[in-house]
Amino acid sequence: MIEILVLYYSHHGATREMAQLIARGIEQAGAAARLRTVPRVSTVSEATEPSVPDAGAPYAELRDLEECAGLALGSPTRFGNMAAPMKYFWDSTSGLWLKGTLAGKPAAVFTSTASLHGGQETTLISMMLPLLHHGMLIVGLPYSAPELLTTKTGGTPYGASHHAGAAGDLPVSAEEKKLCLLLGRRLAETALQLSK
Repeated sequence: MIEILVLYYSHHGATREMAQLIARGIEQAGAAARLRTVPRVSTVSEATEPSVPDAGAPYAELRDLEECAGLALGSPTRFGNMAAPMKYFWDSTSGLWLKGTLAGKPAAVFTSTASLHGGQETTLISMMLPLLHHGMLIVGLPYSAPELLTTKTGGTPYGASHHAGAAGDLPVSAEEKKLCLLLGRRLAETALQLSK
């Protein structure tokens, strides 16, 4: 069975919930999902995170990227960009880039934002950039998904998104949940087709 890596960073829990929904969609399509996260980064060099997280998904290692047949990448929005911990992780992948490890593998992106117009789409695009440099194939959401046309919260053709509110306390809406599941299924179906 092929395995799809669901790699995310979550500060308040919404991006983690989206990752779990995407993983469920991956499994609905007949693939396995491997959930991984990245540790926080510090503004002072002396601070470090424990090598094993207290709860939730394990921290990602480069071998997770080597072993996956596809990737779903998620981060909260930080001023229209991916969060620093996720960027820091991708900055460590040049060895994989040199070997072409990820070239030809499908990838999808997802995000959670505090405001409806707070950079959802630019964050998704910012996460696509290292994936494109690695030669990955980007999978988005088609407008044949009716939720893209009816959502009053998150949801874009670039990838799944969630409007969490300024306090980060808005639940993932029904439309957002359906789009996460769909993104996971599309990514897994693509990976399955490419693995034939």
